[in-house]
Amino acid sequence: MGTYVVNKLLKKGISKENIFISRSKDYDLRKQEDCEKVVKGMDIVIHLAANVGGIGYNQEKPGILFYDNILMGVHMMEEARKAGVEKFIALGTVCAYPKFTPVPFKEDDLWNGYPEETNAPYGLAKKMLLVQGQAYRQQYDFNSIFLLPVNLYGPGDKFDPRSSHVIPALIRKFIEARDQNQKEVIVWGTGKATREFLYVEDAAEAIILATEKYNKPDPVNIGASFEISIKDLANLISDIVDYKGKIVFDTSKPDGQPRRKLDTSRVFKEFGFRAKTDFKTGLKKTIKWYEEKIRE
Repeated sequence: MGTYVVNKLLKKGISKENIFISRSKDYDLRKQEDCEKVVKGMDIVIHLAANVGGIGYNQEKPGILFYDNILMGVHMMEEARKAGVEKFIALGTVCAYPKFTPVPFKEDDLWNGYPEETNAPYGLAKKMLLVQGQAYRQQYDFNSIFLLPVNLYGPGDKFDPRSSHVIPALIRKFIEARDQNQKEVIVWGTGKATREFLYVEDAAEAIILATEKYNKPDPVNIGASFEISIKDLANLISDIVDYKGKIVFDTSKPDGQPRRKLDTSRVFKEFGFRAKTDFKTGLKKTIKWYEEKIRE
């Protein structure tokens, strides 16, 4: 995501010298002193850092996900406030929504229940950025905004099966099954759960528009306003990579949240964002990138 945001900024004429990127190998944003260093002298901070993964990763490391994400958020915003940063853009997650939210998810429903259990620690840790930002706005007049993106996908995604989200996980599974002539691919869950996905380049565009135009305390959904079942997603990826075997759904594994689709009326009203990338086109670009990557 960070690379796409930087590329958008460069295209808008922002010079490289005026963009600072904190890399995890250089700065541990769970540490207050490192956050102090990265925000020093900055006018705007776009906080994209997160420890995040799919359902299996969420089940395996709930404590780490809560600890890492809440510390990064708390320290980054506090140090930005102390450093006199003019605007702080915080990225939340669709995982912050209650497990049973009326579809499409509206921002006003954000507090009407507890998140789906497998991703609650991550979702709630990121949700605290909204609480912190609103509190800081009230007490310090600090300009912090909070964006709620759906699941992102695209070239450069994480394809490690231990921590990847559903799209890169399925792409890798189907390509490996095709190349190894496997008779079947096992997909977690019943296949009935639905998800909404946003191409990473579109997400970067939304973040830049919000940075330029949005200065209110209310959270804003960032999505493409569509949903697809995991079954249909698996079939679509299977078709694109030309896998000829059978798809088997392992119903002993969790589905996660039953449905996900965002109401995107606020994002269009406030700063005119609409997703541009057709889902199948975005999938093909992602698959092409991954196949080229594994051939390197």
